[in-house]
Amino acid sequence: MSNPIPAPQVLLAEVTHRCPLQCVYCSNPTELIKKTEEISTETWGKVFTEAADLGVLQVSISGGEPAARRDLTSLIKAARDADLYVNLITSGIGFKQSRLEEVIEAGCEHIQLSLQDVESEGAELISNLKKGLEKKLEFASWVRSHSVPLTINAVMHRLNLDRLPQTIEMAIEMGARRLEIANVQYHGWASFNKNTLMPTQEQSDRTNQIVAEAREKHHGKLLIDYVPVDHYAEYPKSCMNGWGQVALIVAPDGYVLPCRNATMLSHLDFANVVDNSLRSIWYESEAFNAYRGDAWMPDICKSCDRKDIDFGGCRCQALALLGDASAADPVCSRAHPHNLIPREYANSLIATDAASMNYRPNA
Repeated sequence: MSNPIPAPQVLLAEVTHRCPLQCVYCSNPTELIKKTEEISTETWGKVFTEAADLGVLQVSISGGEPAARRDLTSLIKAARDADLYVNLITSGIGFKQSRLEEVIEAGCEHIQLSLQDVESEGAELISNLKKGLEKKLEFASWVRSHSVPLTINAVMHRLNLDRLPQTIEMAIEMGARRLEIANVQYHGWASFNKNTLMPTQEQSDRTNQIVAEAREKHHGKLLIDYVPVDHYAEYPKSCMNGWGQVALIVAPDGYVLPCRNATMLSHLDFANVVDNSLRSIWYESEAFNAYRGDAWMPDICKSCDRKDIDFGGCRCQALALLGDASAADPVCSRAHPHNLIPREYANSLIATDAASMNYRPNA
């Protein structure tokens, strides 16, 4: 009998929570994992091998800042030796050109570079790092000189959305083939700064228009992926393309998660790669099976023609705004036709002075 659960395709390897940046919207959990708790080079090698055997095709090595690990080159080589396509997600900070060359020689095939702002002052405000933008522009030039495909990940919010057109142009100037325009997800450290970062309805509407126009203008030159503001949407996003359907995340301490913020679902028990095989975690663990398929869904979701499009939406958002991780995503206008919690919640947030923002600490 064939297994009805699909094999995963993507592994997000969060190798550390250490980072030279202190971004106020960081998606890492508020309880950061310390260096002493990180799993070893050898254990990561085991993870990559088991992931490939399980059916994973691509690994994104992320953090924190993965360059904070001295064994980054060894990790990339281990992933390539397992025949995985290797994408490095980085701030670009902490790299010298010689180290980037080592990473590429080890088998890194794609680089995703974060961009906080197109203005130095704005970038410093968000990351609490001086000259961060200048360092990123230099890093991008190194990547370009090696002809490695580059994606720019621009995290957008109230303070920088008005500079989105300039952000798109900068991504092109940096040599990006792909641009991810991602509005802040208000979990993790970002939840502490939502009053400052939440865009207005007008900004959200304007962003939708700018993205549509840019996609048409730069078609064939720049691929633009877009994550809109959840709180103003009519339907929920397809979080992770379905819980436990496509991707799995391994945290720096070896715990395996269905999504980056899943640890906020404290009623679930998460398994660790130190004690369990990746295969058993994917197919058999409580956490990965909790919200697979549609058995867990409210009746209105089970009968909806969108259930195979958005998979019931975001479990973390349902918990955060409704107090029930099994509820229909509060964004959904079909499940909550008279419930404007997300929009009212967003509109109720009072813009606070940027000086009062809480910076993410270093792990």
